[in-house]
Amino acid sequence: MSVKSVTFCISNELGLPLQVKIDSLEGSKPLLKTSQRLTKPSLSQRTSDVLANSDMFVSVQVFDKESQRNLTIPVYTPYIPFKSSRKWDVWLTLPITLEQLTAHSMLSIILWEFDGDNEVEFFSVETPLFEERSRSLKRGTEAIRFQIDDPDSGRIETNEVQDLVNKYKQSEIKAVDWLDGITLPQLEKSLRKRKLPPGTFVLNIEYPLFELPIVYSEKISDKALKNVPNFHNFDVINDQVARQDSQAKLSLGSGTESTLKFYDPDQFNVDPIEEKFRRLERATTNSSFEKELKPDLKKRDVLNQIISYPPGSDLTAHEKGLVWKYRYYLMNNKKALTKLLQSTNLTEENERKEVLELVDSWAEIDIEDAIELLRSAYKNLSLRSYAVNRLKKASDNELELYLLQLVQAVCFESASPLSDKSASEFTIVDVMQSTAPVPASPKYDHSNGANSINSVESTAMGQSSVLISPLAEFLIRRAIINDRLGNFFYWYLKSESEGNQYLIYILDSFVSRLPNNKRAKLDNQIEFMSMLENFCQEIKNLRDTTPKKLELLLHLISTKMKPFLKSKPVELPLDPDYVLTDVVSGGCKIFKSSLSPIKIVFTTQGQENYSLMFKVGDDLRQDQLVVQIISLMNELLKNENVDLKLTPYKILATGSREGAIQFIPNDTMASILNKHHGILPFFRTHHPSPDNELGVQEWVMDNFVKSCAGYCVITYILGVGDRHLDNLLITPDGHFFHADFGYILGQDPKPFPPLMKLPPQIIESFGGAESQNYDKFRSYCFVAYSILRRNANLILNLFELMKPSEIPDIKIDPDGAILKVKEKFCLDMSEEEAIIHFQNLINASVNALLPLVIDRLHNLAQYWRA
Repeated sequence: MSVKSVTFCISNELGLPLQVKIDSLEGSKPLLKTSQRLTKPSLSQRTSDVLANSDMFVSVQVFDKESQRNLTIPVYTPYIPFKSSRKWDVWLTLPITLEQLTAHSMLSIILWEFDGDNEVEFFSVETPLFEERSRSLKRGTEAIRFQIDDPDSGRIETNEVQDLVNKYKQSEIKAVDWLDGITLPQLEKSLRKRKLPPGTFVLNIEYPLFELPIVYSEKISDKALKNVPNFHNFDVINDQVARQDSQAKLSLGSGTESTLKFYDPDQFNVDPIEEKFRRLERATTNSSFEKELKPDLKKRDVLNQIISYPPGSDLTAHEKGLVWKYRYYLMNNKKALTKLLQSTNLTEENERKEVLELVDSWAEIDIEDAIELLRSAYKNLSLRSYAVNRLKKASDNELELYLLQLVQAVCFESASPLSDKSASEFTIVDVMQSTAPVPASPKYDHSNGANSINSVESTAMGQSSVLISPLAEFLIRRAIINDRLGNFFYWYLKSESEGNQYLIYILDSFVSRLPNNKRAKLDNQIEFMSMLENFCQEIKNLRDTTPKKLELLLHLISTKMKPFLKSKPVELPLDPDYVLTDVVSGGCKIFKSSLSPIKIVFTTQGQENYSLMFKVGDDLRQDQLVVQIISLMNELLKNENVDLKLTPYKILATGSREGAIQFIPNDTMASILNKHHGILPFFRTHHPSPDNELGVQEWVMDNFVKSCAGYCVITYILGVGDRHLDNLLITPDGHFFHADFGYILGQDPKPFPPLMKLPPQIIESFGGAESQNYDKFRSYCFVAYSILRRNANLILNLFELMKPSEIPDIKIDPDGAILKVKEKFCLDMSEEEAIIHFQNLINASVNALLPLVIDRLHNLAQYWRA
C-alpha cells in the first residue's frame, strides 16, 4: 500500500493479538583465551564465552514506558539448537490485543544464555511498538544493534537495503516479477554478508505485514461518544463537526501533525455501484422470458457446484446473479431454494414478492433445508412459516432428534424482532401470570409488523395476550400430542428460560393447555427433580467426610424419596419410557468431587434398575448437546444399516446449573489397565472363550471394534478435547464410549491435542495393527465417515441453530465453532480423498507419542491428588 494513501485502520477497533517474530542474532563475543580459562574458571560457565554460536533463548514482554508498568507477562521462544548461526525464526503471540496497547507501549526483549545450571541475562533491549512520527504500528523487519559491553547501546539500525526490502514487502515499490527474482536474492544476500566487529551484535525481529497501516488511537469514553456527531444524518454534519472536532481528533504525534478522524458512513454498506447494477439488472428482466431460460452445459455445472455448497457458505455477486437468472429453471431442484434465498434481497419489495410466490411452487424441500430456514439469518416470517409447514410432515422420532435445536430457534425469536409484515402468522394466546409479573407493552400493530414477536398486552384480569411465533406454536401442539416430545420440550425450555420472559410465556402456554392427567404427571416430575436438587444441595453444604454425606443421602431417600415414589410413580424426565417406583438404597453413592454429585439407583415399573447421577453447580448443556448429536449420528448410521454399537447415554440439563445423567455400569480404561494390565484380560474375566484366538467371545470383540470406530469418527468431527484414559469407558460386554464433554470443537486444556484419540492399548486389544480386527476397525471408520459426510448439511444446520446458545465452546466464537465442524467433514474432497485423509489420521494417531506422555502425566497427577 502506498504511503500516500489515506486508508488505514485504527488500533482501538482491532481485537487481533500482538505478534512479533524473533528471527536471528548476528555477531559474536571474543572467545576466552586459554590463560583466562585457567586463571578464572568461573568465566567458562557462560556458554557465549566458549562457543561462537552458544544456545540462547529470548523473552518478549510489553510494558508502558510512561507509567513504567508491565502490560503482559513474558513470552519465550522454544529451545532451538544452533549450528552455524543463532536463528530462531519463530512467531510469538503476546497475551495482549492491538486495542489494548497504549501510545507508549514498548517491547522489552531479553536475550538469555546459560551459566552452568541457571539461565542468565545476556543482553536486554527495548523498542517502541509505534513509529514516532506517524504513530502507526511497525511493519516488516527491524534490526536492533548493540554492544555487549554497553547496556545502553541498543538502537534501531538504519539500513538502506533493509528499508528497500521493507517497502517492497509493504507494496510501496511496484512488483516486477522478472526483476524481483533477480534483485531480491541479491539484496538479502548483501544483508547476510555484513561484517560485525567482535562484541557487536544485531538482533533481527519482524512485525506482521498487515494490508493496511494501523494507526494508534485512544478509546473514546462513553460520555464523549454521546457528543460525537452522527455522520449518518447528513443534514447535521457541518456545524457539529466544527464544534466536536476536538473529540474526533486522532493523535499522530505533535499538534501540528494531528489529523481529523474521518467517519465513513458507507464503510459497512454494500458497494453502491454493484447494488445499483443488481437493481437495474433485476428490474429490467422479462419474467416470461426467464421462465423459459435454460443454462448451457457449462453454466449447469456451475449451478450444481453452487447448490452443493454447504450451508452458511457466502456466495459471490456473480454466483448470486447466476442463481437469480435461472431461478425458474431451478424450481424442481429442492436443494436450490436456500441458495436462491441467499441470492435475494428480501428488503426489496419486488424481489421479496416474486421469491415468496416462487417458494409456494418450489419442489418440497428436505427437513435439513427446512431447519436451515429457521436460522437467525432468515427473519422473514413467511419463510419461517414455510419451514414450519415442512416440519409438520416430520415424524415424532425425527422431531425428537432435532428438538434441542428447534428450542434454540425459539430462543432466537424471543431475542430478536423478526421484521416482517406477516403478523397474521402469529398465534395470540392468553397465559396466566403464574411465573413472573408481565411487563406492560404496546399491543401488536398489524399494520407495520415491526414489533418484536414477544410483544405483550397486559389486561386487568391477571392474564396477558402473548404473540406466539409459528415455530413455537407448532412445537407446543406437537408436544401436547406426544408425551415424549412434551417431556423434552418442557425441560429444554426450562433450562433456557432463566431471565427470558418470552420463553416463560411459552412454558406457561404449554402447561396451561395440557390435559389434567398430563399436567399431573409433569407436576410429579417437577417435584421429583426439585427433590433431587435439594438433596444434592444439602449434601454439598455438609462439610464432612464422604461416609457422612452418604449417610445423609440415605436418610433423605428413606424419609422423603421412597414415600414420594410409592404415592406418586414418576415418569423419569431423563427418559420418560421408564416409570420410577422405588429406590435401591444399596446402589446409592456420593462421588468425591467439590460438587458432591449423587448417584441413586431406582426401581422401575418393569422391575428394572435405572442408575442416575444428579449434579448441582455444573452446566450440563454442552454435554447434553454432544450426546444429542451422537444420538442423531447413531440414527443416521442405522438408517444406512450400519450399527456401530454406540452408547449415547442420556443427559438432561434441568437448569443452567443442574441436571441429571444416566449412569451406565462401566470401567474407565485407566482402571482396567491398572487392574488387568490390558483390555483383553478385562474381557476374558467377564466373557472368556477358549475357542477364540484372543480368548474373548466373538460378539464382545465385535461390539468393541464397532464402538471404537464409531466414537473415533464422531469425536474427531465434534473436536472433543481433554481425552485421557479416565474418560474413555468400557463396559464388560465390549461397548466402548466417551464421557465428559467439557471441551469440544477443538478446545483443549492440554497442549498439542491429537485430532483423534486412539490409545495403542486399543490397537493391541484388536490383536495388533496387522490383525483382522484392526482392518475391520478401519473399514467401519471409513464407512461411518462417508455416511456422516453425506449428512453434513443437516449436522451443520443444527450447529448453526446453536450459535446464539449459551454453550461455552460455541459462545466464545460462534462462527469459528461452525467452521471447525465444517473443516472436519472435508467437503472440498472427493469421497476417495476423504477416506485417504481419514486413513492418514488413524496412522498419525496410532504412531503419536505425545498423547502417551500426557496420559502418563495425567495418571501421575491423579495419583498425587488421590
